[in-house]
Amino acid sequence: MGMLKLGVLCSILLAACHAHLSALHHRGTKAQQIQGVGSQSVSNATNSTQLTYGYVSCGVAVFFYGSNFVPVKKIHTGDGLFFQWVLCAAVWCTSLVANIILRSPDFWPLAMLGGAIWATGNITVVPIVKTIGLSLGLLIWASFNLLIGWASSRFGWFGIGAEVVANPTLNYIGAGLCLLSALIFFFIKSDVSNQPSSTEETPLLINSIVNTDGLQTLDDEFWMDRLRPRTKRLFGISLAVVAGLLYGSSFIPVLYIKRQALQPDSPYYGASQFDLDYVFAQFSGIFLASTFYFLLYCAVMKNRPRVYSNAILPGFASGLMWGVATCCWFLANTSSPVVSFPIITTGPGLIAAMWGVLVFKEIKGLCNFLVLGAAFSLVVAGALLTSFSKV
Repeated sequence: MGMLKLGVLCSILLAACHAHLSALHHRGTKAQQIQGVGSQSVSNATNSTQLTYGYVSCGVAVFFYGSNFVPVKKIHTGDGLFFQWVLCAAVWCTSLVANIILRSPDFWPLAMLGGAIWATGNITVVPIVKTIGLSLGLLIWASFNLLIGWASSRFGWFGIGAEVVANPTLNYIGAGLCLLSALIFFFIKSDVSNQPSSTEETPLLINSIVNTDGLQTLDDEFWMDRLRPRTKRLFGISLAVVAGLLYGSSFIPVLYIKRQALQPDSPYYGASQFDLDYVFAQFSGIFLASTFYFLLYCAVMKNRPRVYSNAILPGFASGLMWGVATCCWFLANTSSPVVSFPIITTGPGLIAAMWGVLVFKEIKGLCNFLVLGAAFSLVVAGALLTSFSKV
């Protein structure tokens, strides 16, 4: 209930930001028509306000992205297919609230493609966490999320148009430092151990077997649990790379629509330039794709999916946190995608690593702590340089 209230409050805040930014834009446009030269100061004030909202949104997104899997870290989620469906249902609920507050802006189906791309990457999360841990997994997929997301915005890949920054050198150095910091995390060794199942972790819909002692047990071992440590680590890292590339591509359809909205001969001409207006469409794509994957999984499992009841509320809370974080990312993209991508894709890794060190004890040893400290320093330096490149 607390997470639901938090999601609603954040949605209201985002709507207020939308209204305020629209008012500033209107005043700036009117000033240009009436005052001419004097409109420059109004325009500067509008840009400054947008940057402020952008940086605040980045901060909220970084914290929630780095923490959204914490509620389920010690909850048995099985193979993750049921968990991802619950999470995506919460994500869609967040977008529904935001859509109502934003007074139902135009729905562009192409934005759903971005949601489907994200949902495809999301089905790999539980295997990643089970093989290499929350902190290391998030750090790796964040680096490749950064690579594809920042590069597509900066160089105009996939027809979304290249974004110009005031100081390209700072932007390149900042993005490079963020990427380098994420790559350094490859050298951190995480301690991931399988948790023994308890009665509360018993899945509801899987077959049970009787062992030689007459005791009832559950066929709850997954093939990845039988992998050798080195193979398991390689498998988890590979999945994290794929997830990062998919996550980084999820915003491309929205950026493409915004770019095409300025072309008179485009079917998207006149579409909104405010990123939050596409939240409902993208999140609908997330929920539809996750539902498809879950139904396909049920069919493969012959209608006997692994459903863990104790994962429902934590999974829903996780989805609400992710939904609020992504709404903040959309708001930050309105200011500057080329600035928001390096910050939001690398910052959550820092938060996740802190959870891993201070709470879950996934990262241990002086050597690991030194590597972690060096990477943190690069993250902070890269984020600051990237932010200043826009000024």
